[in-house]
Amino acid sequence: MQLTDLHGSLSDPLLDTMNFLNEVTARFPDAISFAPGRPYDEPFDPSVVAGYLDAYAKYLERDRGLSQRQVGGLLFQYGRTKGQIHELVAATVANDEGIEVPPESIVVTVGAQEGMLLALRALFRDPSDVLLVASPCYVGITGAARLLDIPVEPVPEGPSGVDAEAVRAAATRVRAGGRRPRALYVVPDFANPSGTSMPAGARRELLAAADGEDLYVVEDNPYGLFSRTGRHTPTLKHLDEHRRVVYLGSFAKTCFPGARVGYAIADQPVVAPDGGVTLLADQLSKIKSMTTVNTSPLAQAAIGGMLVTYGCRLRVLNEERIRRYRERLDALLAALDHHFGADPAVGWNVPDGGFFLVVTVPVTADEAALTRSARDHGVLWTPMSYFYPGGGGERQLRLSCSYLEPDQIDEGVRRLRSFVEATGTA
Repeated sequence: MQLTDLHGSLSDPLLDTMNFLNEVTARFPDAISFAPGRPYDEPFDPSVVAGYLDAYAKYLERDRGLSQRQVGGLLFQYGRTKGQIHELVAATVANDEGIEVPPESIVVTVGAQEGMLLALRALFRDPSDVLLVASPCYVGITGAARLLDIPVEPVPEGPSGVDAEAVRAAATRVRAGGRRPRALYVVPDFANPSGTSMPAGARRELLAAADGEDLYVVEDNPYGLFSRTGRHTPTLKHLDEHRRVVYLGSFAKTCFPGARVGYAIADQPVVAPDGGVTLLADQLSKIKSMTTVNTSPLAQAAIGGMLVTYGCRLRVLNEERIRRYRERLDALLAALDHHFGADPAVGWNVPDGGFFLVVTVPVTADEAALTRSARDHGVLWTPMSYFYPGGGGERQLRLSCSYLEPDQIDEGVRRLRSFVEATGTA
C-alpha cells in the first residue's frame, strides 16, 4: 500500500504536529514542558465518579420520575443520538453564559472536536464552500477541515482577536476567486494558541459582519470561565440575534477531560423542500448517528451528576480551578518579566485569562530548535508556525501554563532564557 493511495490529508504535515509533540515529550521526560494545553493534573479520586453517577441516577428518579430499571437502561444501553443530558446543559449555559436555548437545540458530543466535525460536515455543501479561520488558529479545526477536504482561508488575528473588517476582506477574497465563504471559526475568549480575547464591541461588529456576509460563525469556548481579571465578556452566542452562531462547548477543562463530553448548540431552523422545519441540531444528529452513534451514556451520567451537584453552575464548580489557573498565568507573566524583561528582542502578550500566551524571540522557533531546547536546555514549548494556515510565526512560540506548578514555571522560563541566549550566539 502506498501513502499516495490514501487520503491526501494523511500526507499533510498538519496531521503530524501532535504526534511530533508527543514524541519529543516522551524522548525528554525530564524537560519542563510548556507544550501541552491540557488541564492541571489534579489528584483525581475515582470514587468521586461513583458519587456523581449516583447523583445523576437520583436526579433521574426524583426529577424525571424514572424507575430504577429505566435509569439502568439510560446508563447502560445505547442512548439517544443527541444525548441525554441536554436539559442539564441548557440550564448550565443559561446560568453561566446567559445563553437561552431550548434543550432540543443541543447535541451532546464526544468532546468539542466531534462538534467541529459535525458542524463542518453539515454546513459545507460542496468544494466551493470555504471556511474562514483566525490566523493563528487551533489546529483541531484546520485538521478537521483537511480531513473533510474543506478549503481554509486565513483571517489575520490582531491584538484583540479577529477583526470584523479582516473578516469582510477575507470574504471578498474568497468570492473574487469564484468560491463561497460559508462559515468562520473563532475562539473569542483566551484563544488557543494566542491567548487573545475579543472586546464586547468587537464581538458585536463581528456578528454584524457575519450577517452582512451571510456567514455562519462557529464559536468555540473551552476557556471562557478562566478569566485572570474576573471580568466576563458575553459570548457571541449570547449576543447572537440572528441565529448565526453555532456554539461549541466542552466539559474537558471545567469537569474532567477523561469523560470526553462536549456539546454543540445549533438552534438554527432548517427548512426542507416540502416546507418541513427542523433544527440544525437534528441535522447534526443524523451525521453523528453514522459516526459515533451516541456519546457514552456513562460519561454523560458522570458529567450530569457534577452539573446536578453544583446546581448547573460551572462557575461554582470551578472556583478552585479558576484561582489555580489565574495563579499560574500570573506566575508565567512574572517569570517572563524577571528573565526577559531587560531584553528588547523578546516580547510577549498579556492575556486576560486562559492557558496560553505567545513569546516572540530573535531566533527561529521550529521543530529542530524545539528538539535542541529539550535536549540541551530541558524545556519544551510549541512552535507557533504550527498554527498559521497561511504561513507565519517562525520566530514565535506558544507557552502553556496550565499543567505546571509555579516553581516549575519560573525554572522553565529560566531554561528558555538559556536556550534563546545559546541559540542567538550559535
